[in-house]
Amino acid sequence: MAAENHLDKKFKKRKLGKVDACNPAPKKAKKVNVKPVSTKGAKLPQRPQKKQHDISKHKKSDTAGKGDALTKKERRERAKELTELRKKKRKRHYTLEQELASLWEKMRQHNIAKDDRSRLVSEALTKMKGKISEIAASHVSSRVLQTCVKYSSQSERDAVYEELKPHFLTLACNTYSVHLVNKMLDTASKKQLTGFISSLHGHVASLLRHMVGSVVVEHAYQLGNARQKQELLMELYSTELQLFKDLAATKKSGLEEVISKLGLQKGSVIRHMSTVIQPILEKGIVDHSIIHRVLVEYLGIADKTSAADILQQLSGPLLVRMIHTKDGSRIGILCVKHGSAKERKKILKGMKGHIGKIAYDQCGTMVLVCILSLVDDTKLATKILIRELQACLKEMVLDKNGNRPLLQLLHPNCTRYLSPNNLCSLNLSLANLSSKDTSNFNDEAKSMDAAQTDQGRTNNVEINEEETGEDDDGVSHTVDCGKKDPYLRRQELLINSGLAESLIDVCIDNTEELLTSNFGKEVLYEIATGGAGGILLPTLGDKLSCVHESIAFLAAKPKSELSEGEHVLENFHSSRTIRKLILDNSTFAITLWDKALRGSFETWAHGHSAKVVSAFLESSDSKVRELTEKELRPLVDSGVLKMHEAKQPKNAD
Repeated sequence: MAAENHLDKKFKKRKLGKVDACNPAPKKAKKVNVKPVSTKGAKLPQRPQKKQHDISKHKKSDTAGKGDALTKKERRERAKELTELRKKKRKRHYTLEQELASLWEKMRQHNIAKDDRSRLVSEALTKMKGKISEIAASHVSSRVLQTCVKYSSQSERDAVYEELKPHFLTLACNTYSVHLVNKMLDTASKKQLTGFISSLHGHVASLLRHMVGSVVVEHAYQLGNARQKQELLMELYSTELQLFKDLAATKKSGLEEVISKLGLQKGSVIRHMSTVIQPILEKGIVDHSIIHRVLVEYLGIADKTSAADILQQLSGPLLVRMIHTKDGSRIGILCVKHGSAKERKKILKGMKGHIGKIAYDQCGTMVLVCILSLVDDTKLATKILIRELQACLKEMVLDKNGNRPLLQLLHPNCTRYLSPNNLCSLNLSLANLSSKDTSNFNDEAKSMDAAQTDQGRTNNVEINEEETGEDDDGVSHTVDCGKKDPYLRRQELLINSGLAESLIDVCIDNTEELLTSNFGKEVLYEIATGGAGGILLPTLGDKLSCVHESIAFLAAKPKSELSEGEHVLENFHSSRTIRKLILDNSTFAITLWDKALRGSFETWAHGHSAKVVSAFLESSDSKVRELTEKELRPLVDSGVLKMHEAKQPKNAD
C-alpha cells in the first residue's frame, strides 16, 4: 500500500511539474491564480520599485538641468576652486609656496637687474625664514631655494645653511631637495664642507644604497680633498672604522696599508665590504666614482672566488655606466682580461649602441683599446665595435680620444700615442686571478702609482713586463693576450672588416684637414706608412699610393692659390708630419719629390718648410738621398739650407 502511494505521488509530480517547496499544493495555488477572487483580505501587487524609479529619474533630470545652467568655463573654474581647496587642506604651506613661485618667476629671468634680483631673493628668504626645512622637500619650493642660494649674499647663504644643517640627511634622500643639498655643497665654505662630511659619518654605506642619497655622497666625495675622500671611503672598509671616527682619520690611503697599520682582520674587512657592495650592485647604483674606488680596493684583497663573482656581475650592461672614471676604466679592463668568452660577449653586447660615446671618453676609450687587443671573437667585435666606429669614422679620426682604438689597430701599444698611464692601465691584472708569479706585486703596484696622475694608490693591480697583446705565451686562460695570434687578430679587425679601406678613403677625401689637425695627422701618418709591420701593404698597397699622391698634390700648390690658412709645408702640424713621412717611408719621399718639390727646393728652404726639405738629405734610404742631393747640396753649401747634423734619421716606433 505504501508503495502504491509512493508511485502515485511520483506520477503526480511528473504530471504537475516542479513543486514549490514552500507551497506543497501547487494545483490549488494554480486554481487560486486563475479564479477571480475578491480584493478583500488579499495582498495587492506592490509597486515600490516603479515609484522609486520615477523619483530617481526626476532627480537626475533636476541635476542635469542645473548642470546645463553652468557654462564650460564656469565648470572649469569651479573644478579649479575645488582643487585649490583640496591642496590647501593637504599642504600646510600652500599659500606660501604660491607666493614664492610668483617671486621665482621674476628672479630667475636673465635680463633682470642685479639689484632687483637681490631684493627679490631677500624677500623670498624673509618669507621662508623658520620654515625652510619644512618646504625644502617641495617640488616648487626646492627650486626657489636653489635660485636663492645661487644669487644670495654670503650672510644669507650661511643663514640658510644653519637652518638646514640638522636636516641634511633627511633632505639628501628626497627626490627634490637633493638638488638643493648639492647646491649648498657647491657654495659651501671649507668649514661648512668639512662639517657636512663629518655629519655623514656612520651613514655613508646606507646612503650609497639609496638611489637619491648616493648622489649626495658622490658630490661630497668629488668636492672633498684627499683626506676627506679617505674619511668617506674608510667607513666602507670595516665596522670598526664606521663606529670609531678617530680610527678613520689615518693618512694611509691604500686598503692593505690601512689593514696592516690598524691591525684589522683581513677576513672581517672582506666580509664587511661584501655586505656593503652586494646591495649596491643588486640595485644597479654603479655610476659613482666612490663606488668604483671601493670596488677596485675590494678586488685587490678579495679571494679568487669573490673577485671572480664581482667581475662576473659587472660583465654586461652595468659596465657601460662605470667606465667614464679612471677606476671604472680599470675595472672594465679587468673584466675584459679575466672574463671568459661568454662574459666578453656580454660586455660587447652591453656596449652596443654606445661605442661612439665610449670612444670619445678619455677613460672609456681605453676599454675599447683593451677589447681590440684581447678579444678573439673578431666576428662579434666587427659586428658591434667596428661597425659603429665606421659610422662616424672622420669624427673619430679627428678626436683626441676617438682615434686611440684606430691607432691601436694600426700601431699597437705605441708610446707615441699612448701615455705611460695608458700603458699601465692596459697591463693591469688581478694577482689572485693571474697565473703569473706575483711575488713583487706590491712593489710593482707602487711604481705604477708613481706614474698615475689620480689621487691615492692602487695596491690591487699587477704590472706585467710585456705589453698587452704584443706576445703570446700560450696560456690557455686569457690574461695578458688572447689565444689568437696578435697579427692575425689585427688583420681580421682591420683588413677583413673593411675598416682599413674606409680609413684610407677618409684620408684621401680629407687630406688637408687631417694633415693640419693635431690628432688627425697621427692616423694619416700610420695609414701612409702602411701601419706597423706593413699590415696594409699586401692588400691595400695601390690605395696607399693614392694617399701619397693626395699629400703631394697639396704640397705642389703655390702659396698664392691658398686663400685661407697656411700651406701644408709651412703649417706647424702638417710640415712635421710630412717630414716624418719622408724620413720613414722612401716610397712617399720619392712621390713627393717627383710630383711636388722637384726644381722648387729653393722656394721652400725657409721657415717650417726648411725642415721638410732637409729631411730628404737626412733620409736613411740612399736612393732618396741620391735623387735630391744634386739639387739640395748647393743650397746647403751656400748656407741657404741649414742641416741639423746632431739629429739622426728616425724610424717609426
